[in-house]
Amino acid sequence: MPVASVITATIAATFGVGAISIALAAYLSFRLLGRFVNRMVSFSIGVLLATAFLHLIPEAFESGASLRNLCAVMLAGLFGFFFLEKIAVYRHSHHFEGDGHHHAHGHDAHEAGRGGVFVLVGSAVHNFSDGIVIAGAFLASPWIGLAATLSILAHEIPHKIGDFIVLINAHVPKTRAVAYASISSSSIVVGGLIGLAFLERITALVPYVLVVAAANFLYISLSDLVPQMHRIDPHGHRGRDTVWQAALIAAGVVVVLVLNRWAEA
Repeated sequence: MPVASVITATIAATFGVGAISIALAAYLSFRLLGRFVNRMVSFSIGVLLATAFLHLIPEAFESGASLRNLCAVMLAGLFGFFFLEKIAVYRHSHHFEGDGHHHAHGHDAHEAGRGGVFVLVGSAVHNFSDGIVIAGAFLASPWIGLAATLSILAHEIPHKIGDFIVLINAHVPKTRAVAYASISSSSIVVGGLIGLAFLERITALVPYVLVVAAANFLYISLSDLVPQMHRIDPHGHRGRDTVWQAALIAAGVVVVLVLNRWAEA
């Protein structure tokens, strides 16, 4: 495949994956799922955890890189995201409107918005690694490139839905959520271009990029979203809420698992 064709195909594929996944995820999240945002936070947890444990971490571990080094990088990533969240730009108050803390109206929504945007850091890292994978696939052959593109698109859609649900829950306006998600998703094009230019040098770093992205998804899920699910229901429906939460977490896991299996077929 001529070099010019590889470059064109890589740019078209990475841009297409980003645009299509954003468009479909935004439609599903805003039109169909947004009205159930409190419930869908649980679904988002399932998607983020499944993406980390069933896609990113296995792919990194199967690369042949040192497992000890990968685990060390993932641990460092968890610490890194903890410290980033302490910085004012990324700080996320876990309070919510009407929780008894005396803030000006809208203060908590503003603080939650910062934390909602924080999840896009991991998405950008993940998308960057996807771009490198697409570039390498097209360098191998057009058909392998197409297969890789479809595979990545399949797992990006539920992942993007998870991102949008987190942003909606954080009171980020729809237009701003789409803008933030689009900026985060654009890193797939950057990854594709860098992959074409420095594939041999950068391929060895891909497993470490994947575990950093996994660390972000784990951190957001377990430190931010899971505690939110444990808030006391003022109506006292704890048992019913627990069943819904468990079912939707499982649904998020199943969606990612099914799409991963389909993509690998």
